Amino acid sequence: MEVKEFGAAGKPAVVLIHPSLVTWDYFEYVIPLLGEDYHLVVPVMPGYNLDDASEFSSVEKIASELDGWLLEHGIERLHAVYGCSMGGSIALRMAVYGKARAEHYIMDGGITPYRLPYLLTRPIALRDFLVVALGKLGGERLMAKAFSSTEFSEDDLRYAANILDHCSYRTLWRTFDSCNNYRMPKTPVRFDGEILYWYAEKERHARKWDIAYMRDLVPQTEFRELSGIDHGDMALFHPERLAQAIGNLRADCTE
Repeated sequence: MEVKEFGAAGKPAVVLIHPSLVTWDYFEYVIPLLGEDYHLVVPVMPGYNLDDASEFSSVEKIASELDGWLLEHGIERLHAVYGCSMGGSIALRMAVYGKARAEHYIMDGGITPYRLPYLLTRPIALRDFLVVALGKLGGERLMAKAFSSTEFSEDDLRYAANILDHCSYRTLWRTFDSCNNYRMPKTPVRFDGEILYWYAEKERHARKWDIAYMRDLVPQTEFRELSGIDHGDMALFHPERLAQAIGNLRADCTE
């Protein structure tokens, strides 16, 4: 896994994990806003690295690899791990592993595993995969509309088309399958760090199952609704808002 670093190594560390269907530069507007105060660690998810032919593996494997990278580089404590959508799934799994411990784990519209028999999740994963596969075949406008009500510019759509052209069908399938079914403890669990679940006002209904999951199985979760935006909009369209929210997190909340 390729990892990009920004800011000063001596500053508190913040990991930024991008969603699916984008790459690390999803955070290009946020990095300059946080770089003076934090050591930023921005992994490039396998399968979404435009510079290699890697394939997405699984939420669990990537979370473990990222934890390993942090420990190898002497980063055992972090100020925050922020993940959006798929990135939120990886952030939650990092909290489960608890190797590189964070004061705050932030899931922004993070995807939680379905509490359904595995066979019943197949049609859901297939639906999401087919929508994205259509985008890969040239219908990126349909794909963008299916996942967000935000109006995307022509540049945004060209960016999406470039990402989809790079991603293999295997990466796309594994992304949705793993985010829907990654392993978590079966009974309620508490973590040392603060668990924050943020969701956009316009995705409130779409995140209903995820919110219920976090309430039931991670009872320490603090919830926050982000007014006036849709899924994944913070880093792209409101970077100052995201940087301020991360900067406002209280320090030293871990035991």
